[in-house]
Amino acid sequence: MLYSKIEGQGKPLLILHGFLGMSDNWKTLGTQYATEGFQVHMLDLRNHGRSFHSNVFSYEVMVEDILAYCMAHNLQKIEIIGHSMGGKVAMLFATTYPEIVNKLIVADIGPKYYKPHHQDILAGLNAVDFSLKPDRTRVDEILKEHIPDFSTRQFLMKSLYWQESGQLAFRFNLPIFNKEIEQIGVALPSNAIFKNPTFFLRGGNSNYIKDEDFENIKNHFPNAIIETVPNVGHWLHAENPVAFYDKTIAFLREN
Repeated sequence: MLYSKIEGQGKPLLILHGFLGMSDNWKTLGTQYATEGFQVHMLDLRNHGRSFHSNVFSYEVMVEDILAYCMAHNLQKIEIIGHSMGGKVAMLFATTYPEIVNKLIVADIGPKYYKPHHQDILAGLNAVDFSLKPDRTRVDEILKEHIPDFSTRQFLMKSLYWQESGQLAFRFNLPIFNKEIEQIGVALPSNAIFKNPTFFLRGGNSNYIKDEDFENIKNHFPNAIIETVPNVGHWLHAENPVAFYDKTIAFLREN
């Protein structure tokens, strides 16, 4: 069963993090949604955070993980938010099990195919040799050789934990990501359609959703609204959480 943090009471709202992320990334926003009458379920997807590690990694199996989670928690109708990879999971879940999903929010990812583009990040992560027992400062120094962006390194280092005294490790399953990285960019199946209200929110400085992608989005999600948060990149919910919250809660409040 997937690990989750649950806050609040009311309508179930599932939040799915992106690649190499975890539920903790959404703690502040999750608490805000909980004050609006939602029971917020912040999930760790398989091979991430505190959820189980598996040698099987695809959007199809992640969708079945979400279904199993909903059944175990008796969640019959949900709202769902997904960012990046989590957005791909949310899209496939909504198109596979539309009877379970009231509304879908997708943050800065489209249904199209994306070429692998995490090579520098994976190179940095693989450069860390935990057998040498590096401390957090040393891990950051190693990552910096491949990942100059400070905020990206801070995001990745949130998955560091003390496996035992003096021994750090990453919570995510790096070996399977090395093997299955092509899975991250897989497109939504051409016949996947979800007709309920859908909200795509993109970062104004991000190139994940381009204007020319709108038609493809509408083919899969005919009731989609597409909006932009200006002056932010791919991690729009972290860079401007106020705008992200205001836009998403307005959509969730609509009848």
